[in-house]
Amino acid sequence: MRAIVATGDADLVGVAQVPMPTAGQDEVLVDVRAVSVNRGELHRILDAVPGWRPGWDFAGVIGEEAASGAGPRAGTRVFGIAHGQSWAEHLAVPVRQLAVIPNGVSWEQAAALPTAALTALRMLRLAGDLYGRTVLVTGAAGGVGRFAVQLARAAGAKVTGIVGRPDRAYGLDALGADDLYVGMGGVTPGFDLILESAGGDSLAQAFTLVAPGGMIVSFGNSARATTRFSVSDFYPKQAILRGYYVLDDLDDDPPSDDLSDLVARYALGTLRAGIATVVDWREAEAALRDLCARRLPGKTVLRVSA
Repeated sequence: MRAIVATGDADLVGVAQVPMPTAGQDEVLVDVRAVSVNRGELHRILDAVPGWRPGWDFAGVIGEEAASGAGPRAGTRVFGIAHGQSWAEHLAVPVRQLAVIPNGVSWEQAAALPTAALTALRMLRLAGDLYGRTVLVTGAAGGVGRFAVQLARAAGAKVTGIVGRPDRAYGLDALGADDLYVGMGGVTPGFDLILESAGGDSLAQAFTLVAPGGMIVSFGNSARATTRFSVSDFYPKQAILRGYYVLDDLDDDPPSDDLSDLVARYALGTLRAGIATVVDWREAEAALRDLCARRLPGKTVLRVSA
């Protein structure tokens, strides 16, 4: 079968022939139709050895049912999250890491949900009831950020979004952001929950902005920088600093139910996927370049063509 692999050179990725996967007892074989790109995958591709295979999100149709009899039947449209190698024509994945795509939702729309929306949903859940509370989302124009803004607002929170450039703020107010800032200058402290993805100076500033008894959830380092901060800005608040990485959460808390919830919200129109572009997977290298340069607000989806 064909799959996208890292080249280890200036081209970043290419399509190559790789062995077919073999499904385990509680796994299905999915014929992949679309995948989406996450910034974490981009970072790994930039550092990868030739032949390394990226891919977490996927949408497709079950070509082979699980040998145990668990999960959906052959021919069912599904989407989900894998631990890797989903950017391929076929994928073996545990049944507890996927959900059925409802009518009216396309492959591309479903593929845009898993990693980013799951990350946002589960990070917000860490803080408990958000009704009437204040939430700050850095990188609000990114894949996770756009879902976090929507889900926090739906939970009854007042949401503030941080973007890197004025043009990247477009549409975030319609998604539920009450306030928007370019950078953290001028932001008033006192947030009950801060979702922080930039790292570096942005994370250091989060320590000054969190409210007493609040929580900072660090889930990325898009700046790829070291964070230096004054502990005196943080410990008197008795606040919590928490790390989160969704792939490490899949075994202990299988995501099928959460995926079903997210795609149901999408089908009802109460959650938007924020797809910036859909391209054929043979154009993945150009799409990755655009993502690296932050030219695309929202999700990039690759259509797996025959």
